[in-house]
Amino acid sequence: MERFWLVLAIVAFFLLCLWGMYVGWRRKSRSQSARVPPFPAIPAEPGEALLESTGVYVGTTTAGNWQDRIVTRGAGLRTGAVWRLHAGGIAVERGGAPDFWIPRAAVTGVRRDTKIAGKVMGTDALLVFTWRLGDVDLDTGFRGDDLTDYPQWTEQLKIKGGAQ
Repeated sequence: MERFWLVLAIVAFFLLCLWGMYVGWRRKSRSQSARVPPFPAIPAEPGEALLESTGVYVGTTTAGNWQDRIVTRGAGLRTGAVWRLHAGGIAVERGGAPDFWIPRAAVTGVRRDTKIAGKVMGTDALLVFTWRLGDVDLDTGFRGDDLTDYPQWTEQLKIKGGAQ
């Protein structure tokens, strides 16, 4: 009988931890929804795609703070994604999560990195776009299926977007 109560206590503790994480995620989402504007929707006619890559949308954080994940409005969900560069911006199409648009004029930088949103990878495996949404600077990170696409992205955004 002692074992039963011990197992029951461990299961109850585990469920309490899960509930605490859920409450914390919701609280963070509510506070961010007041501070971070909604992500722009992809325009109906974005034009011809100049570049296209597939991979994983890792997450979006406040710029310069790789662990401050933006979780509001579905932005915190790590999903498979296709991102396309158009003349007017970057279309981010995510499976199972809301798609969004990064206006080209809002992009202030693009770089290779090893970490974002609590995810750490080696050898500069992430492509990170720094962009401005309202009054907030954000970093959005992708892990591409083909890392050889990254130089094309940085070159296109340097030439046409003026980003570093």
